[in-house]
Amino acid sequence: KRLVTRGLKEAGLKFTRAEAFATPRRLALVVDGIPESTPDISKERKGPSTDAPDKAIQGFLGSVGLKSVDQCEKRQVKGREFYFAVIERKGQETAEVLAGIINAALAALPWPKSMRWAAHHVRWVRPLEGLLCLFGGKVIKAEFGPLKAVNATVGHRFLAPKPFKVRNFADYKTKLSHEMVILDSAERRRLIVEQADRLAGREGLEMKPDHGLLDEVAGLVEWPVVLIGSIDEEFMDLPAEVLSTVMRHHQKYFSLLTKDGKLAPRFIVVANTEARDGGKAIVAGNERVLRARLADAGFFWNQDLKRTLESRLEDLGELVFHASLGTVAAKAERVSKLASELAGYVGADGVLAARAGRLCKGDLTSGMVGEFPELQGVMGRHYALNDGEDGGVAAAINDHYSPLGPNDDCPGAPVSVALALADKIDTLTGFFGVGEKPTGSKDPLALRRAGLGVIRLIIENKLEMPLLNVFRAARGIYDESQGNVEFTAPAEEAAADLLGFLADRLKAHLKEKGVRHDLISAVFAVEAPGQGGEDDLGRLLARVEALKGFLDTEDGANLLVAYRRAANILRIEEKKDAMSYDGVADQSRFSQDEERALFEGLARAGEKSLPALQDERFADVMSALAELRGPVDAFFDEVTVNCDEPDVRANRLRLLSQIRSALGGVADFSKIEG
Repeated sequence: KRLVTRGLKEAGLKFTRAEAFATPRRLALVVDGIPESTPDISKERKGPSTDAPDKAIQGFLGSVGLKSVDQCEKRQVKGREFYFAVIERKGQETAEVLAGIINAALAALPWPKSMRWAAHHVRWVRPLEGLLCLFGGKVIKAEFGPLKAVNATVGHRFLAPKPFKVRNFADYKTKLSHEMVILDSAERRRLIVEQADRLAGREGLEMKPDHGLLDEVAGLVEWPVVLIGSIDEEFMDLPAEVLSTVMRHHQKYFSLLTKDGKLAPRFIVVANTEARDGGKAIVAGNERVLRARLADAGFFWNQDLKRTLESRLEDLGELVFHASLGTVAAKAERVSKLASELAGYVGADGVLAARAGRLCKGDLTSGMVGEFPELQGVMGRHYALNDGEDGGVAAAINDHYSPLGPNDDCPGAPVSVALALADKIDTLTGFFGVGEKPTGSKDPLALRRAGLGVIRLIIENKLEMPLLNVFRAARGIYDESQGNVEFTAPAEEAAADLLGFLADRLKAHLKEKGVRHDLISAVFAVEAPGQGGEDDLGRLLARVEALKGFLDTEDGANLLVAYRRAANILRIEEKKDAMSYDGVADQSRFSQDEERALFEGLARAGEKSLPALQDERFADVMSALAELRGPVDAFFDEVTVNCDEPDVRANRLRLLSQIRSALGGVADFSKIEG
């Protein structure tokens, strides 16, 4: 769709609608409202002057496709004579243009892997069977590899394989449905859900919601026929996650649930054909395959239970976490220590957090996770409970990879939060320390996902956590436990880089919620005591919310304008004088009432805002700053800053610096746009 519509636009062909469809055996695109010919083109290009060197003139003629200057016009421009080429091109028949657009689009389709077949020279993702291409009911003379466009296609591969002709898209879609092919994937999804709900409802069950699997299965069939199968009772003692994983990831089956939410011994399978026996053989075959897969899972489960989770920790020394950061065993040790330190911020039991960190990677050496990697963490929970570990420890092991993405649930139990944060912060600290940072769109180590996970864990659990201190603690644990890691970045530099990285992730995370990125930058830039920048995300968001509310008011908007005026004057004068005017103005040098009023207003605002800032009452801080609008406006209306008296001028510039300092306590207003 993108390739073809781009080609249409480049050819000057407007259209009203474009819609793409896909099934396992066909790609289809319909574009409505295309004119029957491309528009006539008339454009002109200015060339060199008439007295320019011949080489320049010939180069211009070649660039516009002309042979001699006689084909150009001469025009006067600002007293000099120049050549102008007037290029007129008659429109072409749309059908002729479309053939080239379609050929180019087919050749440019990007596939991760492509193939050649038979003796054909073209490469594509699969062998092409046919090319149907119509415009205005007539076949377009498009060709691709061994194929020439025709006005015919075929239906379902098994149920209706005979060719049939079509006149237009509506005819194409209607006849396909008669030939057992549903073109629209949304319609296939609807039919799957409808049939599955009907079958499950007959047995008092309901299908487990799984939008990702539904999309995938709808893409695997052209004529969905939903069937229901059984799981042998002997396998129902396996953890529910094992059953679901085997069915979902390996067999593309949907799980069914009882009314109380438990996994039922039944499953939904979607076939791509209607069987003469009503699907009995298909169901029996799928049950047989599932039985074999679950037998493997049962074997691994029973074998894994013969060892405790703790006994597996020594095996982690054989697994490499990353060539620059050592083994998984070393990571587990670091995560255990960091989780214990973070427990205080989260309100978790430090001993339980450390225990969970120690055990959280143990299931990586189990047979079950080796066979089904999707179950890492999940199996750790089951093994921990089997070993008699604390329930909070087991839950934390299960949750410590979460959240895996923007739509994944975020842990809320204190021990789980401490461990999930420790795991992600250890990863980020290590990779930023050795210089392995995301670049452009590339992020092979999933550091952006880890950063977003840290942000969500802090924000959604309303944690107060000074991140720079946490990064220093994580780096210190690296230095203590694994001195052979060769960090390329100094600790403070890496921590600052990591804070900036999280600031960018936070902007992206909040963008959809309508929070302006410049407000986040303005608050992040504030110098926090002893820190070098605001690094508590909870406090930062409170500041951003207060700042947004302040700027939405008339006083706030006008004060921003005044701040910029003061900052601009200071920047110019400080650069000219090669000195800074930071400091407090001398009251004895005031000669106008507006100076005194502004000085007193700044003092009152400071008295009110400082305790409010310390108590994190940011709305009160903004309210105090809003009182400055009147004296600031009066000062700029009545006072000349750059007067002839040097001492008075310097004193007034210091008064402007006090405006900059007063507003800079809550945000760096220079970073605010608009």
